[in-house]
Formats: sequence, structure tokens, C-alpha cells
Amino acid sequence: MRWRTVTRWTPVALLAVMVGAAWNVQPAAQGTDENPYTSRIDTRMGRRLFQEQCSTCHGLNAAGGNEATGPDLTTGSFRHASSDAGLYRVIRDGVPGTSMIGVGADAQEQTLWQLVTYLRSREAANAVVDLAGSPAGGQQIFNGKGDCARCHMVNGQGQRLGPDLSYVGNRRNPDELQSDLTNPDAEVNPRWWTMKVSGPNGQQVEGLRMDEDTFTFRIMDADENLRSFSKYGDWSYERVKTSTMPSAMGSLTATERDDLVAYLFSLRRDR
Repeated sequence: MRWRTVTRWTPVALLAVMVGAAWNVQPAAQGTDENPYTSRIDTRMGRRLFQEQCSTCHGLNAAGGNEATGPDLTTGSFRHASSDAGLYRVIRDGVPGTSMIGVGADAQEQTLWQLVTYLRSREAANAVVDLAGSPAGGQQIFNGKGDCARCHMVNGQGQRLGPDLSYVGNRRNPDELQSDLTNPDAEVNPRWWTMKVSGPNGQQVEGLRMDEDTFTFRIMDADENLRSFSKYGDWSYERVKTSTMPSAMGSLTATERDDLVAYLFSLRRDR
């Protein structure tokens, strides 16, 4: 992996995301706001990069303290970032007005995401959360009454019509998971938009928007069949930017939602 030529990111906070003034930042990456580098290998690479470049300020294990001048990054509480994309931006752009200096826009995307993955691993390793629900009960709801596996995959089991939830507990906190269940339209990544397509003879096709360019687009229907369409043919199309997931407010009780949140939050990578 080619690293941007730097001597050291100076003895200042690499991720002083809990100090300094708020600021506006640019999009996280060219392709996605979701971290595509979350494997155990990526975690190890991120740890090595962190220890080489960031430990002067944040300590060898990102916990600050001792001679470290930067804050503890294992608590999961970041003043300037609540998502993986936010952490990516802080690493890349820095925090104006503070000692946190970004690595710059020419740093490799994979390198930045691997650092995010490592920080999330430290957060998860130290997280102690007392949840009202039962993970075992939530798993039963996930595979039964909630019918979640019809769209979502966990550890290779389920369908691909929604985000893979295998390690969702590393990406979303319990409050965010509860919000996802009760108000799924609040935050819909364009990756999960759908397309409604109408044919000249009244045919109707709807599916997950897989990719799109100037002339064509491709969708995956409910049976996971891929279909391609021209934007300039006889078929008309409409982008649907709301979530295909129904709100759980009417289908699950408060106790069942708590159980489901507890199960989803338990889906975290072993560190």
C-alpha cells in the first residue's frame, strides 16, 4: 500500500474529534459514505497505521493518557463525527482551529477507511451498554415476526435487498438502530434507492437500484434477478428515494423493538 509522503502527522491529535469548533466538511469519499474496508485484515492494517502515525498523540491503543496529548478515542463519543463517514472526513480534512491536522485529500481512500475501522474496533472493545431488550428474543423476531431476513443478510444468511447487517452493531448505536426501525425514511443512502419502471404495454417492474449512468440503469428485483434498462427506450422510470422497509411502530410492540435493537447491536465483529 502506497502511503502519502509525510514525515509524521506532527505530535498533535490525529482525531481530535472531541475538541475544537464545528466546521463544514466535504463528502467522505468519491464512491460511498459506507466503509467498504471492514475486514479483520483491514482492522490490523488500520492498527498498524495508527500506531505508526497517530500514537504520539493518542497513545499506542488510542486511549490517550500517559504522555499522549490527544483525547481518548475508545469511548465512542466524538464531538465532530458520529458516523464512519464523519470519522473519515476528520482524518482527511482535520479540524480547523485545533491541533488536529488532516492527512489531505490525496491520501489513499483505503488507508483512511482502515483507520476508521480500527477506531471502531477500539470503541466496540470498550463499549459497555445496558440495553432493555433481549438479544435472543430479538433474533427470534428478526427471523420470525419481523421478517427481517427477507431483505437483510446476517453472516451469509438472508437476502440482499437491504444492507448487510452482519456487523451493524459496529456501525450503529442503539439509539440509531431504534430510529432505523421506527423511522426508516429519515436516512436513506442512495445505494438503497429503488426504481419503478413502466413498460409501453403497462408492464410494471420495481427493484433495488444497483447502478446507473447517463444512458442505462440496472435494478435487482425481489427475486434477486438483475435487469438492465435504457433511459431512452420505451420504458419510463422513477427513482424512489424512500426506504423499502416499513416502520416497525405498527407491527412490533415496544418490548419487541427493544429486543430487536439488542440483537442488532450484538452483531459486532469480534476484536
